[in-house]
Amino acid sequence: MSAFWYYVFTLVFVMFDYFILAMGLNIQYGETGILNFAYIGFVALGAYVTGASSLPPSAGTGQQYIMGWGIPFPFNLLLGGLAASLLAVFVAVVALRRLRTDYLAVVLISFSLVFYDITNNYVPLFNGADGLYNVPEPLASVFKLTTNSFVPFFAVVAGLIALIMWWAMSRITNSPLGRTFRAIRDDDGVAAALGKGVFRYQLTSMLIGAFYAGVGGGLLVQFGGSFNTSSWLPAETFVVFAVIIVGGVGNNVGLLVGSLLVETLLIHLPAFLPDIPGHPGLIQYIDTMVVGVLLWVMLWFRPQGVVPERVRKTPLSLLQGLKSDRTANAEVPAMSLVDGAGVVEEGGVRD
Repeated sequence: MSAFWYYVFTLVFVMFDYFILAMGLNIQYGETGILNFAYIGFVALGAYVTGASSLPPSAGTGQQYIMGWGIPFPFNLLLGGLAASLLAVFVAVVALRRLRTDYLAVVLISFSLVFYDITNNYVPLFNGADGLYNVPEPLASVFKLTTNSFVPFFAVVAGLIALIMWWAMSRITNSPLGRTFRAIRDDDGVAAALGKGVFRYQLTSMLIGAFYAGVGGGLLVQFGGSFNTSSWLPAETFVVFAVIIVGGVGNNVGLLVGSLLVETLLIHLPAFLPDIPGHPGLIQYIDTMVVGVLLWVMLWFRPQGVVPERVRKTPLSLLQGLKSDRTANAEVPAMSLVDGAGVVEEGGVRD
């Protein structure tokens, strides 16, 4: 396989992986309104657990890490997602129950920094700053894949996983659970007054989003074969935020567009370009500035993103068929509108 196609399939993998990561952050921030600045920490835990659980015991490997169970794909990937969800339970209990908005954001980014320092300095956990390496390539021995043929193969695998997770996320966001998430995002006080357990739903959102983060991190470590603290600096969370802001908050299709525009074309593609003579690394600095300017332009001129959140409509007859008219009308979200056609409009951008 030529170098050109190697790079193309690498970018395809990056697009699918960050689509998964964006879906996880979007259900927390875009659907439920949780400003999770610790998101990259869940990605990192998923990567570490997936990698460490797929490696053999650490004795004789030149690395230090826990687990070392040699679990095959995809069970190690699921384990990484579950580990991230368990961490989300702890974070939610500590931070979500009493903190909101700015205070919650500060606590979450502080948690990410603490987790980063522990992982970086406590070597027996995940090999310290050197991180994990020589992580086995999933299914490579089964299909007799070389290093070159593994790249397009795993890009396709990542695409299939992204498709499955997109289908699951679409089912969630279009369900009554998703409607409750958006009611809490629009006004959690009104949602609580209508009998919704705000913390319980926020915890559910954190669990789902963290699982997506863990799976995305697990795919990263299995594709690259290594993972260390330089791969998940806390600022990486804002890259995922840029993906969903540019693509469109609360919109799964927009997340794919944002992943293509921001992470694939603006961040990873320039890494494959030759350096400007006499100015090594200048392209990467220009790339960072372009992403910042793009965010500024989007937030100023098109805050709804490239693909705006669509207006979801629920016929009032469905609500009235479940409860009495009075109860059904009371459960219409505070930010909803009832139009002349007898439907509830919720979220999105109205023409």
